[in-house]
Amino acid sequence: MSSVQVLVAAMYQKDHSLLDKMHLKTDAIVANQCDRNSVEDFEWNGHKVRYLNFAERGVGLNRNNALMRATGEFCLFADDDMVYVDDYAEKVQRAFERFPKADVIAFNLIEPVVTRHVIKKAYKVGFLNYLRFGTARVAIRLKSIRDKGIYFNQCFGGGTEHSHGEDNIFLTDCLKKGLTMYAVPEYIAELTEERPSTWKAAYDEKYFRDQGALYKMISPRWWKLLCLQDAIRHRKLFGCGWMKSYKMMVKA
Repeated sequence: MSSVQVLVAAMYQKDHSLLDKMHLKTDAIVANQCDRNSVEDFEWNGHKVRYLNFAERGVGLNRNNALMRATGEFCLFADDDMVYVDDYAEKVQRAFERFPKADVIAFNLIEPVVTRHVIKKAYKVGFLNYLRFGTARVAIRLKSIRDKGIYFNQCFGGGTEHSHGEDNIFLTDCLKKGLTMYAVPEYIAELTEERPSTWKAAYDEKYFRDQGALYKMISPRWWKLLCLQDAIRHRKLFGCGWMKSYKMMVKA
């Protein structure tokens, strides 16, 4: 069995065509939120694949369904709008060989228009810079995550009360529980962005309240300071005065 396994959070998949579409070349678990309940185990191009079809909603729950059943030594979190490069598994394995103490490693994603932080050289990730990464660009050492009992918060993310932030909380828990994280300048997949984000469509009052709730979850002590720096730093992006966005965040 391959030491790399892809854990895909998907929705409304009616067949197995997603495996080809994503260019998967390793074992995989597809957590498919749809309108039926079933589990399918089969071999695909020499790899073991499991489809978890559940009539439920929530991206944190979806990722947890795959994570609790994962078997690979190293696991990648994926969304169903990603296409992996040919040698993604080799890149993941080489990164963990290069950093044998790493529990979590972030990679680059190819984007039609670059909006995410681009890793230009390898570095250790800490509390001052980890929020720039989402889990779709992250690989984990499964044993480390299991030993610390880390899972996704099911109250944050698409389909939940708070529309985003489950990946931020996951990485926060990794660092708080003493896991080691690195970032490496390797591209592992391309984002097709064929479907709209569940929360970036508008910076409305709900977005700011959810952002405040996220910061409160990350740091109950310093959450208002985190709201303030976010409001000031992203005032042009938000399109409203920093004081207005800050006041909406702290209503969380």
